[in-house]
Amino acid sequence: MQNIYESGEDYLETILKVRQKKGSVRSIDIAEEKKYSKSSVSRAVNLLKKNGYITIDKNGIIDFTELGRNKVENIYERHRFLTETLVKLGIDRETAEADSCRIEHVISEETFSALKNHFKNL
Repeated sequence: MQNIYESGEDYLETILKVRQKKGSVRSIDIAEEKKYSKSSVSRAVNLLKKNGYITIDKNGIIDFTELGRNKVENIYERHRFLTETLVKLGIDRETAEADSCRIEHVISEETFSALKNHFKNL
């Protein structure tokens, strides 16, 4: 397993979102959701598989490994928390979503925990 980069985290988050909408996910669903080429998605999905984050069955259905599930749950928790916090601070939802998507990949666990504790205690 290697470190996952921001683009890989984005793919994991997209897989989660598509799965929540459709129940199952194939590479074509990711390509349609992200508006990326099938070849770009194929490369990314194969890297996620190689690095132990997802599995792909014989029908092309993508699922998370335990490692992938833990990673995407952490990413998605950050995204939801940051988005909702920014909205509460008066940022419009579209901007909050876009900013959260960038912040969630670079914020340290220490800073994220401190922010969660701070806002939880207000």
